[in-house]
Amino acid sequence: MPIYHSLGKIPLKRHTVFRKPDGELYAEELVSTEGFSSLYSLVYHCHPPTIVKSMGTPYSVEPKIAREKHLKHTSLKGFKIQPVDDYLESRKVILANNDLHISLAAPKKSMTDYFYKNSQADEVVFIHEGSGVLKTGFGKLSFGYGDYIVIPRGTIYQIEFDDEKNRLFIVESFSSIQTPKRYRNAFGQLQEHSPYCERDIRKPKDLETIDQIGDFKVLIKKQGMMYPYTYGTHPFDFVGWDGFHYPWALSIHDFEPITGRLHQPPPVHQTFEAHNFVICSFVPRKYDYHPLSIPAPYHHSNVDSDEVLYYVDGDFMSRKSVEKGQITLHPAGIPHGPHPGTVEKSIGKESTEELAVMIDPFKPLMITEEALAIEDEDYFASWQS
Repeated sequence: MPIYHSLGKIPLKRHTVFRKPDGELYAEELVSTEGFSSLYSLVYHCHPPTIVKSMGTPYSVEPKIAREKHLKHTSLKGFKIQPVDDYLESRKVILANNDLHISLAAPKKSMTDYFYKNSQADEVVFIHEGSGVLKTGFGKLSFGYGDYIVIPRGTIYQIEFDDEKNRLFIVESFSSIQTPKRYRNAFGQLQEHSPYCERDIRKPKDLETIDQIGDFKVLIKKQGMMYPYTYGTHPFDFVGWDGFHYPWALSIHDFEPITGRLHQPPPVHQTFEAHNFVICSFVPRKYDYHPLSIPAPYHHSNVDSDEVLYYVDGDFMSRKSVEKGQITLHPAGIPHGPHPGTVEKSIGKESTEELAVMIDPFKPLMITEEALAIEDEDYFASWQS
């Protein structure tokens, strides 16, 4: 995140002597991205972060692809994903390519007996239902309905839920998740025309140093495999840190929509970007105010990217029979657009309460076996009437 942040105790100069009250040295760790050329943080541990006591047998967590190549408008009923106690077991990859994986999850229980680190991807966890706290060595992040939690790769974390009713929409990005470039100035600051600003971004707080020796299970994901590690010290033994690499949160409710006299294209809704895809937020907003404007979107042939929409809440005026948690995939190569009758119906309307997350990947998405179990097989024909 291109905002400097610091918590806890750190020395005045980096890479200098920094001792505990008993005279022992704290262990300094540089957490860096793209070698030494991009965002990083300096972390100070009570113990070296390298004390491994044992390693378990790694196992594959690669998604099973059902349709590698396809050209069909697809709808998935996301709330048909059944709740599962364990957080990682609840995560079901439904769409994937070499740039990102898109998952649904309905975990019931908090993470208590292990920690998790995704070493292959940044994660964006969108909270559709539920609330709780993300716990990391960097500090704590409280979350609730409508929050995007951005967890950079290499972050060890636990999630604590307030109850068992949780629905998550998760994007794993194999490149860094960033704020949109066109909203940043040369120094990384969000500019005046950005739909959100640094005041809306929530950073970790309440750093709790857990100085414990013992057996701590950390599941580490790398190259489609899960590696069970047992460390000899608690992963959250940070006494202090500073830098630009840390988890952060943004509420979709703090995204300020950009509107106009005529229909605005989806890029005005862009919230994040990564290599070969963008994430957008559709939020309650005023409709176009030209006297002859048509609020419903036009038909669209996107020849270069698929379109994924995750429906969160509200009434979607361009669609019929939309459900919460529904996902539509409109692949590049064939047109998509409003359902019959919705264009005429939209004329004269002044506002919408719709809430949705959109992903535009610039490479085709593959459909997994998990997705087939929740597919509405007749969706492709829904424009007939």
